[in-house]
Amino acid sequence: MTESAVAATDVEVPVDPDRAFRIFTEEIDDWWVRSPTTFMDGGRARGRRIEPGVGGRLLEVYDDAAGDVLELGRITVWEPGKRLVLETPDETEADFRFEATGSGTRVSVEHRLLPGRDPKMHVVGGMDAMVDFFAERACDPEHVSWAQRDLPRVSPVLWYADVQASGRWLLDVFGLQGRMPEPGRLPPDFPVPLTLCGATVIVRGFDAGDARPRPLADHEVYAYVDDLDGHYQRAVRAGAWTAGPPHATDFGAREYFARDPEGHLWTFGTWLPEPGAE
Repeated sequence: MTESAVAATDVEVPVDPDRAFRIFTEEIDDWWVRSPTTFMDGGRARGRRIEPGVGGRLLEVYDDAAGDVLELGRITVWEPGKRLVLETPDETEADFRFEATGSGTRVSVEHRLLPGRDPKMHVVGGMDAMVDFFAERACDPEHVSWAQRDLPRVSPVLWYADVQASGRWLLDVFGLQGRMPEPGRLPPDFPVPLTLCGATVIVRGFDAGDARPRPLADHEVYAYVDDLDGHYQRAVRAGAWTAGPPHATDFGAREYFARDPEGHLWTFGTWLPEPGAE
C-alpha cells in the first residue's frame, strides 16, 4: 500500500480476468448490496451503474428517466480484464486491478489521495467495500441468476468479544455466507452483515472504550435450513457443541440446538413440516 493510500484490499474469485471485469463493471447493479448505509442517499437511490470507457462515470441512480444521478467517480483508465481507475470528486482515485491466478482472478483495489490533496480532508470511503460485495457474487457459480440484494432494515445482531474469530467460525462451521473484513480495517464495533439462508445476521465486536449497554446473554438465533441433517453433521465435524441430533418438534418439524464459540444459542430447523409429519 502506497503512502498516499487510505484503503486497500484484494480478493480472489473463481473466474477469468475478462469475466471478472465484466461482472464488476456491467453487473454492478446486481451485486451491489443495497441499504441505507451503502448509498449516498439511501432514501432515494434506485441503483448503481458504471459507464464503460475512459470518461465514463460511476453513478448512483435516483431517477434514470429524468437524469437524476449522482456522480461518484469518473474513469481515467479503462483496460478490460486488467485495470480500472476511478477519480472521485473528493480528489482521490481508486485503482482496481484484475490479475490472473492459477484458479481464477485476484481483484485488488488501492484507494489513494491525489497529489496535492489535503490529507486532513474527509475521504468518502466504500471503494474497498465494492471489492467485497463483488467477490460475494463472483464466487457464486450461479451468478447468472443473481437478484438485486437489499440489506434488511431490521436484522438480528450478535456481539462478540472476538468478532474476527467468531465471524470466521460462523462462516466455516455454521455455513453463513459473506466476508469478514481484514483485522484493523474497520472499528471493532462496525456492524458486519453476514447471510444465512437468505437473511442477514449482523456481527459486531465490543469497543473497549464504548459505554453502550451490553446485550443480554440469553439472545439467540433461530434459522431454517434446507438440509438439516447435513448442516448438523457439518457442525459436529467442526467440533461445535450441540444438544444432540435433529429431533421432531410437537408442531411437526425438526430442529437441533448448537452454541457458537462465545456461547450464543442457535436453533436450526426445517422450513416446513416434513412430508408425512403429523
